[in-house]
Amino acid sequence: MENKYYGLANLRALEDDNKQMILEGYAIKFNQPTQPKFKELYGYTEIISPRALDDTDLSDVPLKYNHSDGKVILARTRGGTLNLIKDEIGLKVLAVLNRNIPDHVSVYEAVKSKLIDKMSFGFFADEDMNSYDAESRTITVNRITALTDVSVVDIPAYDSTEVYARNLKSLENMDKSKELEIKKRKLKVLLSL
Repeated sequence: MENKYYGLANLRALEDDNKQMILEGYAIKFNQPTQPKFKELYGYTEIISPRALDDTDLSDVPLKYNHSDGKVILARTRGGTLNLIKDEIGLKVLAVLNRNIPDHVSVYEAVKSKLIDKMSFGFFADEDMNSYDAESRTITVNRITALTDVSVVDIPAYDSTEVYARNLKSLENMDKSKELEIKKRKLKVLLSL
């Protein structure tokens, strides 16, 4: 059984020497609980396991503002303007925005001025794989079957998320890190044969 959820993280905006507008942050931070108000609203706390994204296809994930389908998409993995990197902390987001799109400039400036500093994610989870601690009323999401979006948001469910601006050199280093991660996964598959 699958259900769609939304969770949150941090964000920042940076500009590189080429005047590119770059957002960087974490849409997911592993083993971090949702905010207390989430528990008040929904009756439970949620935590994302470090293994939850192991089998998740990240090839076509959009970056949105407040999960809105009514706004222009800010970046997309399929288009090469959004990189999603799973590391020991969580799911790192690196997005290059388009200076010629007014909504992109508005979001970038809001992040840069710290009016917006959090992120979120929309996903479907395999509920049969979730674990539940009745005493603390905590659900641990162990398998995300689909990541529907990552979003820059006003109010997060996960206060530990973040977003900020970055420079182009950092983007190049992220690409190298992503290549290394792909090589590691291929080697792991070969070793398991």
